[in-house]
Amino acid sequence: MELYLDSANFKEIENANELGFIHGLTTTPTFMYENKIHDVDNTIIKLSNMVNMLHIEALGEKHTDIINEVYRLLDLGLDKNKTVFKIPISIEGVKACNILIKKGIKVNIHLVYNIQQVYMALSAGATYICPLVGRLQDQGYESLSLIKNSVKIVKEYNYDTKIMFSSVRNKEHVKNALKLKSHAITIPWKVLIGLTENHLTDIGIEQFNEHMNLIS
Repeated sequence: MELYLDSANFKEIENANELGFIHGLTTTPTFMYENKIHDVDNTIIKLSNMVNMLHIEALGEKHTDIINEVYRLLDLGLDKNKTVFKIPISIEGVKACNILIKKGIKVNIHLVYNIQQVYMALSAGATYICPLVGRLQDQGYESLSLIKNSVKIVKEYNYDTKIMFSSVRNKEHVKNALKLKSHAITIPWKVLIGLTENHLTDIGIEQFNEHMNLIS
């Protein structure tokens, strides 16, 4: 399962890169707003130079607007082999997706909340599809079956698309993603750094240190 960091915080990104095995970065306009980023274009270029694979937003009302935004971003100097353009699910979005995919440009269809949206994104040839598990659960909806059924459809119909478990809120979500065989996951830093933690591990380390001191 590909592991992505979900962030626009440079310190978090630097810390994640130091791990040496993060697949890439997903980010949103909301993250940039929260981190008080105003020069978006230069930030995108900086981020692209920091990570192996960058998922960034390409917004537009019409499919032509979305495509124009993708090419505008590529003209900034982005490597299309290392960039995935995030497009919210819509009729115009999947139309743009299909055109871009045929041009060899990677697309992540996101803000996905039901299996019909997944099907349209799959049909359009999306590279990634992001069902937003946490956001669904925040509204009181059962969401894990959407991941399960999406992964199942990809396998049964042999789609060349990866289901990305997104809107991760806690460590339980990471366990869910692994159990449901999600192809990728994007995780906030505050959740990512907790994945190695366990109180039994802490007890074991304390015991080993104590015994090592006794025999040294």
